[in-house]
Amino acid sequence: MGKFIISKRTNGDYQFNLKAGNGQVILTSQGYSTKPSCENGIGSVKTNSQDDSKFERNKAKNDRCYFNLKAGNGQIIGTSQMYESENGMENGIESVKHNAPNASVEDETVL
Repeated sequence: MGKFIISKRTNGDYQFNLKAGNGQVILTSQGYSTKPSCENGIGSVKTNSQDDSKFERNKAKNDRCYFNLKAGNGQIIGTSQMYESENGMENGIESVKHNAPNASVEDETVL
């Protein structure tokens, strides 16, 4: 089962990573100034990951593929790693769809 990991960036912003059951990061968020807004972003991923039209498929200048997950307002809520092929990217999207809805949340900012 997947899980969201909340962490803090060096600039003090909060972010989350969605990890698949095998521990691989499959989606990384933008930076959030507050933890509640970061938690709202996780909720948005859980909801929007079930709508294929919310996944924006892209190709980088080096021909590697990646995707963004967008919220209903069009804002990017998460970005994938780089993939060698479109097939790998599609597998990553399926992994997000599968793991996000029931993923647990682990907060690494709490000591």
